Amino acid sequence: MRLVVAAVGRLKRGPESELAARYAERASKAGRRLGFRAVEVVEIRESRAPDAHRRVIEESIALSNILPAGAMTVLLDADGDSLDSAGLAARLAQWQGERRTAVVFIIGGPDGVAPGLREKAGLRLSFGAATWPHQLVRVMLLEQIYRAMTILAGHPYHRP
Repeated sequence: MRLVVAAVGRLKRGPESELAARYAERASKAGRRLGFRAVEVVEIRESRAPDAHRRVIEESIALSNILPAGAMTVLLDADGDSLDSAGLAARLAQWQGERRTAVVFIIGGPDGVAPGLREKAGLRLSFGAATWPHQLVRVMLLEQIYRAMTILAGHPYHRP
C-alpha cells in the first residue's frame, strides 16, 4: 500500500525540510518490512488567485487530481478526530487489510480545502485545537507515520 503526503506549498531548505525528509525516510524503511511502499511527499503549488475562494478551489482541484482510485483519504483538519499514535497505527493496519491502494494524507493550504474534497475524506485528523504552521504539521504527520510503522513492527521507539 502506498503512503502519500500531499501538501499545498513547498518546504524551503532548512531544519523543517531536513526533519521531514528524515522522518519520511525512516517511515519508508520501517514500512517496507510491513508491506507498505515508500512514503511519497507530493507538493502542490499554492494558488496565486487574488481571492481566498478561488485559491481553495484551485488547490483542491490539484489535490483531487492526485488521489488514486481506491485510496483512503485522510484530511488534516483542526475540527477532525484526534487519534493517539496507536490509533493511527491501527487505522493504517485496517486500511492495509482492506487492500486499499493507498492512504493519502492531505495538508491543505492556508485557506483550507473545498467542501467537496473535505467530503471525500474517510478520516479527518486533528493535531489539536492549536493552529500550527503547515511546515510543522508536515513534520508532525511524517513523525506520526514513522511512529505508526514502529508500533506495527513492535519496535521500542513508541513508549506510551
